[in-house]
Amino acid sequence: MILQRKLTGQNQGRLSPCVCNTLRMVTRVVTQLYDDCLRPSGLRVTQFSILAAIARLVEASLKQLEDELAVDQTTLTRSLGLLERDGVIERASHPDGRVKAMRLTAKGRLALEVARPMWAQAQGKVVRALGAKAWADAQGRLARLLHVAVKKRRQGREGRRGRRKAAGL
Repeated sequence: MILQRKLTGQNQGRLSPCVCNTLRMVTRVVTQLYDDCLRPSGLRVTQFSILAAIARLVEASLKQLEDELAVDQTTLTRSLGLLERDGVIERASHPDGRVKAMRLTAKGRLALEVARPMWAQAQGKVVRALGAKAWADAQGRLARLLHVAVKKRRQGREGRRGRRKAAGL
């Protein structure tokens, strides 16, 4: 109900024609809902997502986490540093010493265990408000959008690299 109120209240008629603006608006409100539910755990949803990804992968390199979470290296490095400082993750040895790998500590596993039911509460609120079928449809469309955006971003990077090479930079 919180989600419905936030999205159908003052914002209902104000969705931007800009894909990015609309997604950011929705993301901010949904993030607030998850953060509100997770607050007793001491984690924010961004931290929960990183811990859950590391737990799924058991040990995760920076590159694996960037790909898994679709987040840039700078943001991820900053977030990992804070989680490491808080003692919920630690560096893991990697055969290639240049690779930064992380794993959960006992404190991190406990934090994730405590937070999971709170995350499930937030997830349930959103899915119930939206409807399971509508969420499944939205997930499919968002997966397609993610695929297209990642592909376009890679193409843009490759094009810039090619132009810099051609210019001798």
